[in-house]
Order: sequence, then structure tokens, then C-alpha cells
Amino acid sequence: MRSTSPSGHFLQQQTTKKFLSSAADKSGLPAGTLVHIGEKHESECKITVTQYNADTLTRDEITSIAELQHLKNAEQITWVNVDGLSDIHIVESIGQELNIHPLVLEDILSTHQRPKLEEYDDFLYMVIKGISLNREKNFCLQYEQISILLLANYVVTFKEKADDTFDPIYNHLQNRNGRLRQFGSDYLAYVILDTIVDEYFVVEDSLDDVIDPLEDDILFNSSKEMLQTVQQIRRGLISMKRNISPLRELLATIQRIDTPLLQQKTLRYYGDVYDHVLRVTDSLESYRERISAMHDIYLSSISNKLNETMKVLTIFASIFIPLTFIAGIYGMNFEYMPELKWRWAYPALWVIFITISLGLLYYFKKKKWI
Repeated sequence: MRSTSPSGHFLQQQTTKKFLSSAADKSGLPAGTLVHIGEKHESECKITVTQYNADTLTRDEITSIAELQHLKNAEQITWVNVDGLSDIHIVESIGQELNIHPLVLEDILSTHQRPKLEEYDDFLYMVIKGISLNREKNFCLQYEQISILLLANYVVTFKEKADDTFDPIYNHLQNRNGRLRQFGSDYLAYVILDTIVDEYFVVEDSLDDVIDPLEDDILFNSSKEMLQTVQQIRRGLISMKRNISPLRELLATIQRIDTPLLQQKTLRYYGDVYDHVLRVTDSLESYRERISAMHDIYLSSISNKLNETMKVLTIFASIFIPLTFIAGIYGMNFEYMPELKWRWAYPALWVIFITISLGLLYYFKKKKWI
């Protein structure tokens, strides 16, 4: 009689799944298992092949990797872009066609990767995070893992979904005299990195549009909604720094490695992207300081409002203490209280009440307590 252990049954279930929500769900699977980890997008998997040199430019959409064999051309740069990771068979087929290591294919499908660079004999593997801003919501950041394979005369990119991230690159390719048409695949990889990093500056500009008015209003018109916005921006900045900071190491490594895939004349362009990343990280640090200061200002304003309220209540209490004392004395039920028999006792008591109140207000005003 055969029996299946709970762990074995769980492993079998995990293997049959094509999508996992987190890396923890992959626990127990062997290394190199091709399973998509991350958010499931509704867009279909689309493969676009762009081939160019100084004289020609073609762009085709293919339905299977087998068509790549007919498009191979040693005299042209071939750029294969895969939008969507829903079809694991496509990623596996590309790996077999270009002899890509199974661990790299596994990392491509795992969309929780840290930006990094891995060097192999025939190719370089880079991971970078694309960041965009959802303008329908208040500073809602959207992340997309973009994997880049750099080979001789070949560049393969994998994106989680179809969007317009690479549209500027396609526009640059239209210029026959541009450097992109004159240089090799290493320059195309640089342009891809530069395009993604440039989007970071767009997010920063939008961040200025959110922080500047918030900074002006939070001191005098602070509210719970403002605090929620500040906390949301703070979390966004922490997430951005976590996904951008490793790029410095990636780009620094590119300029140090010795590989025939990177020409010396192209390395200085990667240095320019490195400078851009430094600018972005420095700006993020300044934004974090501003947000921390705004958080402190919010807490200070709330404390000041509470102090003002307590001061007003204390003034009222201070005025009513002597009045309550007098009213308490004459509220006692003693039989022999001569003032109770006086004709003008009641109006005289009101005069005393008003005089004490006005006197205390004058005293508080003189002391600048109000």
C-alpha cells in the first residue's frame, strides 16, 4: 500500500502551480524549477523582435520561439522583448534556444529579485526595477521587474506586463544616424538601463508636486488625512531606495568586469547611468529628511493645538474656582448667615463674581497667558 507524506503532497501541489504569490510558497521545490512568482497580470504574453543595423530596421511580433531561428542574422543586432511572464514555456524555450542557465530562467520568473548583475561565459544577466506612478491615486508607486540578457549581437528583455516603457527606445531606433543604430548590443543594453532610470526622475518630479503643497499646509491645516499621506510617502521612499540603491553596485560592477560583451567605448555611457542613479539616491535621502521633518511638524502642531486647548480650559477653570468657592460657601444650609438676610446681597454677589472674572482676565492678559 502506497502512502504519500504531507510534505510530499504539498511539494506535488506546488510543482503543478504556474503562479506563486511569494518566494516562501516555493519552499521545497528543487533549484531551477520554472514557476512564476509575483503578481499575476491579465495581459497576454507578447514577443517582439527588433533587428537593426546602420542601414536596416525591422520590427516583428512572433508567436513562437521557433521563429527566432529564421530571424537570426549575424550582421544585425537582434532585440527580443517579452511582455508578460504568464507563459512559462516561452521563457523555457528562449533559454534552450540561447543556452541560458536554468537558474537565470528561474530568476527571470521570480519577480521579487533584488537588482543585480550576473556574469556567465556567453552572456550577462541584469535585473532592474522599473518604477512608475499611478496618477489616479495619491503617490501610489507601481514596480515592475525587468530582466536583461546581453549576448553577442543579442539582447533579450523580459517584462512583467505590456506597457510603454520601451517606446522611447523604439523612437530612437527610427533615427538612422543615431548612435543606437551605429553601436552594438552592449549600447542597446545601456539605452534600456538609461530609459528605466530616467523614469525615476519622472517619479521624483511628481513627488515634488505632492510634497511642496503638503509641506505648506501641514503646519496650519494638519489633519489625519495629511498624516496618512505623509506615512504613505515615507513607505514609498523606503521602497524606492530599497529597489534603486543596488543599482550602484550593479553599474559599478559593469565598469570593472572584463568581458568581450562590453566594448571600452560603451563603458563610459554606463558611467553616466551610474551618475544618474547617484543623483536619484541622493534626492531620495533629502526627500526622506523632508518627510521626517514634516512628520515632526505634524506631531508638534498637534501638541501645540492640544496645549492651546488645555490653556483655554485652564483659564476657564481658574476663573470659576473662586466663583465656585463663594457659591459653595453660601450654598451651605446654616441658619445664621447674616448675608442671606441682606436686601442687596444677591446683586452684590453678582458684582463680586463679575469683578473677580474681569480681574482674572486682566491679570492673565497682562501676564500674556492669553
